[in-house]
Amino acid sequence: MKRTQRAREFAQSRWLWAGLAMPGMIWLILLFLIPFYAVLAIAGGTVDAIFQTPVPTWNPLHWSGANYSAIYHDTIGTGAFIGPIAWRTLWYTAVASFLSLVIAFPAAYFVTRFAGRRKVLFLALLIAPFWVSYMMRMLAWIDLLQTSGYVNRALMDLHLVGQPVNWLGGKSFTVILGLVYGYIPYLILVLYAGLDRIDQRLLEAGRDLGLNRLQTFVRITLPLSRQSILTGLLITALPMVGDYFTNQLLSGSSNTSMIGNVIDSQLNSSTQQGQGAALSVLLLVLLLIPMVWYVFQTNKATKAGA
Repeated sequence: MKRTQRAREFAQSRWLWAGLAMPGMIWLILLFLIPFYAVLAIAGGTVDAIFQTPVPTWNPLHWSGANYSAIYHDTIGTGAFIGPIAWRTLWYTAVASFLSLVIAFPAAYFVTRFAGRRKVLFLALLIAPFWVSYMMRMLAWIDLLQTSGYVNRALMDLHLVGQPVNWLGGKSFTVILGLVYGYIPYLILVLYAGLDRIDQRLLEAGRDLGLNRLQTFVRITLPLSRQSILTGLLITALPMVGDYFTNQLLSGSSNTSMIGNVIDSQLNSSTQQGQGAALSVLLLVLLLIPMVWYVFQTNKATKAGA
């Protein structure tokens, strides 16, 4: 009787959890899996000979590798133009991620260690400007960085420059600054959550053993926050790689184009939509590598902690 009752309770709980997960599964299927399969069908499809529009191939057995071959030649072959843009994207992402970490870690550390009862207030003040839409924040940067903007006025009033600097004229610094400003709130939130979970007794034990503040930070706080740093950098860097909007608004120059701008231009061209879809798929596959590595590292850290 007890086994039968347990089996019934297990079956009921299983159906309950399945019912709760059903809306999310339907949402995932409709808004991710089906559109992603359409991208795969376009990437493996052909081009209409008359109208030069992409013709998706829905049967995976009939998918063509022509678009992937074209991407390969545009990346590595003679006259390749995607390769330098890909390296520039990685460089921009690396620099922007590093700057984001340099800015976000002290901010999160201050809130968790020295804000006291005002933790929520300080965190809200740090995040509040980012409640505004991404486009509006980038448009605000355009007003600040244009030749007659406040940045150039301040620099000229301080006699740091003799004439206005064309910050929006295809400068790498401006694009990197936009990436940092756009994605740093995600890093601050993750770092705050990780630092706030560190047991204060471990820090006190380190101080009791003779460590000063710097040694306590280096030997205790930093190692315990490594997982949070890794998570935050992953969440910050991955969307940076596919970003195209920041460069369009703050530069618009081909000298600062990123891989997202290439995909955007190809998808907006009726004759290159297949290549744009193929490049999107390849970019997704490449981004899966650090995600899988992160999962393995997380599982390894969890087992070691257990």
